[in-house]
Amino acid sequence: MIATTGTHLSEGGCQIMAAKDYKSGVKPVWCPGCGDYGVLLSLTKTLAELQLSPEQVSVISGIGCSSRIPAYLKTYGFHGVHGRALPLATGLKVSRPDQTVIVASGDGDGFSIGGNHFLHACRRNVNLTYIVMDNQLYGMTKGQASPTSEPDWEKGKLTPGGTGINPFHPLVVGLASGANFIARVSGTDANGAVPILKEAIEHPGFSLVHILSPCITYNRDQLEWKKQVRQAPVAATSDPAQAARRLMTDDNLNLGVLYKGDRKPYQPDLKAQVDSVEVLEEQFAV
Repeated sequence: MIATTGTHLSEGGCQIMAAKDYKSGVKPVWCPGCGDYGVLLSLTKTLAELQLSPEQVSVISGIGCSSRIPAYLKTYGFHGVHGRALPLATGLKVSRPDQTVIVASGDGDGFSIGGNHFLHACRRNVNLTYIVMDNQLYGMTKGQASPTSEPDWEKGKLTPGGTGINPFHPLVVGLASGANFIARVSGTDANGAVPILKEAIEHPGFSLVHILSPCITYNRDQLEWKKQVRQAPVAATSDPAQAARRLMTDDNLNLGVLYKGDRKPYQPDLKAQVDSVEVLEEQFAV
């Protein structure tokens, strides 16, 4: 059960963390109605469900509205450069496997400038969780089309006639690239997202959680997402071929765990092999 009213002690005298114990003192500055508020709430509730100490968790992000999340959490955090959150998180996780590493990104940060890193993070299958808040546009830079925008969306500041090209399908690409866990949740249903985020964090390997996080400032049509989303009609599969068939026909509105793989996570041997200063100097001698 999630503690919501504050830190207290269990019957055994252990400290029980509440969702609010994971929040920093920094006030979010997202626009009113932004779906990222719900994502932040669901993430704090998930950490409380897992009862992880804040110092056990590292949240890494890039650039964008979604990437502000590390500042709002009382965990370790790193706000990196645009599109580079995944290599940062990969380096952290392989060097500190004891850390629970969560990466927060958006559709532009994650699938445009960060698209190449996304492919190879799925392929490496390092044990971390990648949550991508998708609003199908660039919100921080005032409403341009993103990789996941519909081709006929005409409200983009740089594409008033629409992009005219098919949107990027992150779950299909993630599966083909080797993601070991794939799910989708709604940013407007914090409680519904908690069990899926918890499962993603606990599942070994690279977990991808696609979050429909509406930006009603630049696309008020996304208010309808709350009515349109539905639970996936079929249970999660561990068969990548079956998952591929489902995801290829997915309309982007099915929620739940869609694929659970069994690949072994990548984790290099960390046995230290430290040479003396003299040996290191010899290697750099000219």
